[in-house]
Amino acid sequence: MTAPADLRASTPRGGAVARGAKTAFDVKSVRGDFPILHQAVFGRPLVYLDNAATAQKPRAVIDALTGYYARDNANIHRGLHQLSERATAAYEETRSKVRRFLNAALDREIVFVRGTTEAINLVAQSYGRTHLGPGDEVLITTMEHHSNIVPWQILCGEKGARLRVAPIGDDGELLLDEFEALLGPRTRLLSVVHVSNALGTINPVKRLVEMAHRRNIPVLLDGAQAAPHLKVDVRDLDCDFYALSGHKLFGPTGIGVLYGRERLLEAMPPWQGGGDMIASVSFEKTTYNRLPYRFEAGTPHIAGVIGLGAALDYLESIDRDGCIAHEDDVLAYATRTIAALPRVRLVGTARRKTGILSFVVDGVHPHDIGTILDRQGIAIRAGHHCTQPLMDRFGVPATARASFALYNTREEVDALAAGVRRVLEVFRA
Repeated sequence: MTAPADLRASTPRGGAVARGAKTAFDVKSVRGDFPILHQAVFGRPLVYLDNAATAQKPRAVIDALTGYYARDNANIHRGLHQLSERATAAYEETRSKVRRFLNAALDREIVFVRGTTEAINLVAQSYGRTHLGPGDEVLITTMEHHSNIVPWQILCGEKGARLRVAPIGDDGELLLDEFEALLGPRTRLLSVVHVSNALGTINPVKRLVEMAHRRNIPVLLDGAQAAPHLKVDVRDLDCDFYALSGHKLFGPTGIGVLYGRERLLEAMPPWQGGGDMIASVSFEKTTYNRLPYRFEAGTPHIAGVIGLGAALDYLESIDRDGCIAHEDDVLAYATRTIAALPRVRLVGTARRKTGILSFVVDGVHPHDIGTILDRQGIAIRAGHHCTQPLMDRFGVPATARASFALYNTREEVDALAAGVRRVLEVFRA
């Protein structure tokens, strides 16, 4: 089978400029920072290729979590004692780190949530409930994760609105002419994935935002898969909302971020009530807190926020341009290597991709592929990847998905290829 052309072409993957010179990227050194990678599974060295589901954590993040619980464990914003003040300072410092990471204008545009899923639900339940009515439309694409489908289905069902879906081509790229034709006078929001979690396609989101904004349509970008691999600049992209998950960004699980344009967040009502999101409460009336706290009801995942801050510090300490080049090389090598194997078909061959290689093997269910690879110490994902409509588009029930991160190597790709050859031996045609 012929491998597709280099997936990235010559187009840069990001927009932000690094803030300082870094030492050259060294994958061996990076791997030494991740304790979990240095183990055997079924007697084989672990080859972890399930990073799109969750990425592993560097020692700096693990130390930050244990350090918080060992020294500073206290609730934030309310306490007058030293532990609470230290925890609050670390929590709010991370907000500033996220603002810089995304190049947002203001700290108050950064809202902490449980993850990308909660961020999208927040926008649906707060912004969407306010702005959608009967006959209005929300536009998404065929390649969306379920978390960028179901919240809009629920909202449209309640409001009598309509969910429109932009099609993609056989290569997994968005069909731009058809997409633009769906942006109509009743479109109230565009919600689109920045990088597909099942295909690795990098959508031309800046161009999509421009198309939408010409019609005064606000845009939410699902950045769960983009943030670990691309330089994200929300002001350059000019998006109105951007969502990401900490655990895919080498941080803890259960923490994520919603970036929102200040003027939009100011006009949005809170979607959860409780402590810390209020300025004052009486039985007659509640006055809501200022941004971003009106959207952070209750005790937050304090340790998770602090761990996310440590993850961002870690990414800031390495050469991001070198890291991106390394990831590009690993994915391009994997594409050539796996596509050359007999009976293998790649699913998703867009010109611009990052981090993900999905494939099927003729005559073998992806779950069997995953099981056999696991016995070789190779961790991949097999299934529909929470993109069942996308699987239907390609006429498959599932795919095997190898997803790469900054610590993966060509040698691990060779191990994956050897594992797939073992699959072919077990399931002879």
